[in-house]
Amino acid sequence: MPLDQSFVGRSYPPTPPYEVGREKIREFAEAIGDPNPVYTDADAAKEFGHPDVIAPPTFVFVISFKAAEQVIHDPALGLDYSRVVHGDQKFVYSRPVRAGDRLHVTSTIESIKSLAGNDILDVRGDVHDDSGEHVVTAHTKLVARAAEED
Repeated sequence: MPLDQSFVGRSYPPTPPYEVGREKIREFAEAIGDPNPVYTDADAAKEFGHPDVIAPPTFVFVISFKAAEQVIHDPALGLDYSRVVHGDQKFVYSRPVRAGDRLHVTSTIESIKSLAGNDILDVRGDVHDDSGEHVVTAHTKLVARAAEED
């Protein structure tokens, strides 16, 4: 059964703050194999004009996808997560994520489409710091594959 189009535009409450730590940034940079010193060395980051180490651009996926769980697990939406594959991801930054940031994410359903029996769900995650400054917007595309017929 296709997802309900009336959910387009629905926003979910902001997440509790996620405190970005230097060690989490370092671990993430190591996990993706990026040796850029601005991710691990505060002095190197300061040489590039940052107040502390910054996170690799895809780091925000850690918190934006966690926030999207509010959408994914909304029983009224009716998404069968066991059939979902990750379709696409992009990030639009106002500034880098920095160690010490306390970030909140507000998730909004941007669109729902049906194509060949598959549901395609676009979720926007607006990430702000404690002062309300916009940091980044994460755009996530999820594809709920059509159920196989017997």
